[in-house]
Amino acid sequence: MLELSHTTKTHDETRQGEALELVPTGMSNGRKLYIESYGCQMNFSDSEIVASILMEKGYETTRDYRDADVVFINTCSIRENAETRVRNRLKEFESAKAKNPGMVVGVLGCMAERLKAKFLEEEKLVDVVVGPDAYRDLPNLIDKVDEGGRAVNVLLSREETYADISPVRLNSNGISAFISIMRGCDNMCSFCVVPFTRGRERSRDAESIVKEAQGLFDAGYKEVTLLGQNVDSYKYTPAVAEGEEPKPTVNFAQLLALVAEVSPELRIRFSTSHPKDITDEVLHTMARYDNICKYIHLPVQSGNSRVLELMNRTYDREWYMERVDAIRRIIPSCGISTDVITGFCTETEEEHQETLSMMEYVKYDFAYMFAYSERPGTLAAKRYQDDIPEEVKKRRLTEVVDLQREHSLYRVQNFVGKVHRVLIEGFSKRSDKDYCGRNDQNTMVVFPVDERYNVGDYVNVLGESCTSATLIGKIVD
Repeated sequence: MLELSHTTKTHDETRQGEALELVPTGMSNGRKLYIESYGCQMNFSDSEIVASILMEKGYETTRDYRDADVVFINTCSIRENAETRVRNRLKEFESAKAKNPGMVVGVLGCMAERLKAKFLEEEKLVDVVVGPDAYRDLPNLIDKVDEGGRAVNVLLSREETYADISPVRLNSNGISAFISIMRGCDNMCSFCVVPFTRGRERSRDAESIVKEAQGLFDAGYKEVTLLGQNVDSYKYTPAVAEGEEPKPTVNFAQLLALVAEVSPELRIRFSTSHPKDITDEVLHTMARYDNICKYIHLPVQSGNSRVLELMNRTYDREWYMERVDAIRRIIPSCGISTDVITGFCTETEEEHQETLSMMEYVKYDFAYMFAYSERPGTLAAKRYQDDIPEEVKKRRLTEVVDLQREHSLYRVQNFVGKVHRVLIEGFSKRSDKDYCGRNDQNTMVVFPVDERYNVGDYVNVLGESCTSATLIGKIVD
């Protein structure tokens, strides 16, 4: 994967392999947990759920796997290199387990779901394999390993949303948090393993989501990101007792409004949107509330209608362009980012040029860009030959990256000379003399520390200069 972006929290490359650490609860059972995560933000969110479940059983965390009694690696299957990274990491755990034979090593998440029991055969080090819907079963599975066995639970659920579990906030800055609003995916994109690793779509009840947002705000958080594989298809119908009147279904636009109304000081983001499902109602809701950030991640994947059909994206070039037009019309200031795959099966040079022309049409703020990587078990792997030579894929990817670099710079340049409301997230990575935070459009903004303001405060920042990924400015009154 190549990423040309301002800091985004959908798939943050800097967090890959991050280990969590929690404050001890004082209820320790004497066992230490080490858990590190890879992939999208849903995986990092799931690690918070896992930690919550085990913390209830008295586990404490460590940032050093060599000190741990239980080592978990929460995995991603979306790209081959993600799985390779996990296997290489497991090899590093071998020496620790040799010194501590009682150590439990587990693989969680999408890779576990894809490979299931086969993982135990391939990786003799691994004791536990657990899919994304089976985390409640972890204490039982660990008990089985303690008794000398090995354990697998990769059952997918049509109901599990973990709505009743209040996730601990891992490695949090105390300012920004994620709220999972739904799980699974019903879109059968031919290149994607997610429907097979995360199961069918199901939405959390709206009341529990609003309650979690309120709790975070009461605890001092200033920003929440609503997470789902496809947030626009969120749909929750409250259950009613027999004889009661049916209650109205809550859609994503209505959920956005409910969360925004928790407080005007709570900033709302969401990810990811699907071009076939994002409605004008969602856009008008975003426009109506100042605290809903004006930023949409809208993956295009390809700019060519034939390739989109092969990908089973269920929209064509014209549909996508109409949705972009609607965003520009209803929310003129909205930032738009995307995903692009180059070299998908049978893609011609002319079709690749249509992707470049789509990028010219939208001029994305930033993008995640990939050369196509065939994933076992997907519809594309079963139906189509991966027939584009690697050197052609990479050359096309380079062209996409070069064009996106131009567009990213163009977008950030438009922020220079304007004042932006920024939530201070912390110190800049390069200097403790600078703060950093993001504007409404998700662009990272860096500005000198001002002793009048602290992390977690909103400030107005005048953009003075920029790079292709960062706006540089100063606080103004």
